[in-house]
Amino acid sequence: MKLLSFSIAACRRFSSQAAAFESKKWGKIFFFKNKKKTGGGGPKTPKQPKINWTDEQKEVLDAVCNGQSVFITGSAGTGKTFLLEHVIQKLKKIHGRSRVYVTAPTGVAACALNGQTLHSFAGVGLGEADCESLLDRVLLDRSACSRWRKVKALFIDEISMVDANLFESLEYVARTLRDKEADVSENKIWGGIQLIVSGDFFQLPPVLKKVKKKAKIYAFEADCWHASFDLQIELTTVFRQSDSLLVQLLQGIRKGENNPDDMKLLEGCCSGYEPDPSAVQLYPRIADVNRVNKGKMETLNQQIYMYKAQDLGGEKWIRQLKSGIAPDELELCVGARVMLIKNINPWRKLVNGATGTVMEWCQVSEKQYEMNDMCSHGSVLPLVKFDSGLELVVEPEIWAVMDGDKVVATRRQVPLILSWALSIHKCQGMTLDKLHTDLSRVFDFGMVYVALSRVRSLGGLYLSGLDPSKIKASPKVLEFYNSFNDEQCENKKVLIAK
Repeated sequence: MKLLSFSIAACRRFSSQAAAFESKKWGKIFFFKNKKKTGGGGPKTPKQPKINWTDEQKEVLDAVCNGQSVFITGSAGTGKTFLLEHVIQKLKKIHGRSRVYVTAPTGVAACALNGQTLHSFAGVGLGEADCESLLDRVLLDRSACSRWRKVKALFIDEISMVDANLFESLEYVARTLRDKEADVSENKIWGGIQLIVSGDFFQLPPVLKKVKKKAKIYAFEADCWHASFDLQIELTTVFRQSDSLLVQLLQGIRKGENNPDDMKLLEGCCSGYEPDPSAVQLYPRIADVNRVNKGKMETLNQQIYMYKAQDLGGEKWIRQLKSGIAPDELELCVGARVMLIKNINPWRKLVNGATGTVMEWCQVSEKQYEMNDMCSHGSVLPLVKFDSGLELVVEPEIWAVMDGDKVVATRRQVPLILSWALSIHKCQGMTLDKLHTDLSRVFDFGMVYVALSRVRSLGGLYLSGLDPSKIKASPKVLEFYNSFNDEQCENKKVLIAK
């Protein structure tokens, strides 16, 4: 029984937009396992409900449509990415697809939005130099210069991982390059680019090799930060968790607070017993993730099926895809715990972070699926029983790197990863029903918060190594948000007075 996947349109669009990919088109149909035949041709996808935007989200949408630059922040689960996706579509209609660029500091975050890394967009390499040196580098890159001069709206997601020096340097490059354009006012901030920035500074900080005591670290410490935005707003409505106790607990942890009542709640999650086998284990280091997943696979003693990613595009863009979440090679077997790494059908809860178990292998048509040599055992795909009870034959999906409106690289891979264990860095943006983590192993600001804020409810949270001293937030970030919130309160008072 088959349902037409909504992603077929996207795949066709990706193929038709770039001549380099016209010779290679992949079909896309996904199907559910359902033994009962129905007159309607199978389970129907529920209609997409009307979006009820919050007042804060409406304020963002209005500001963006009026050409304003906006910084969108908020705790985990407040719908920043969901809102960002809608803003991207709106600005593509306003400015044209070729003049809107979507970026993020990491390959994982960039690929999630079908964008590109901030460094590759800007043409600044690693970005570890002064403003003038980076400008000189950009001037030698014809493609980067073209992007800077063409862009009307620039999105930067996961801003917490962008350091102050890079933010200042990018503003300098934009202003200097675009100053020469006749339609841009002299010395205008960011050269007149509409800037949409999103992220939560309480989450993972920038990764810096050496940090001096009084050095600027976070992007908000850049001299140009406040001048860069017409509106800075914090989303406060949490959608991921409905449990008020968990929401309150997470808000305290986000700010590095060790409230005695909150600690008692966390202690209740440290049962001392073996956690639920379906719980995803989160680790701060990738070496631990690989060790656990490999060990679990070996204990199953099942035949391994390997899926190799199919990549198309320029080498430098493919490197970005390799740093994304879709693996070069995916090894699976019957009984393996797996996780979806792409939203396939949100209305059936087949979303990024949904977990399940590989039940069996399904033979599929080579002509229809064009597996080629993707799988080590021919044209077969895994049937996964998700923890929600739904069974689905998981088919290859496509990740694209977009340079404006142009597809510059694609990766085709089965959208699964092993999910016995996962790194804290790669779980950002995911929603998990059950997770287990050892809090004594975290080593940086925001790690405890990022890990715990993935789970939907306290009932799905399993902890070990509870160490209150690991729950901490950067003093600089606390100071920024305190002043940020004070300013928002003053603005609301002014509006009420009017």
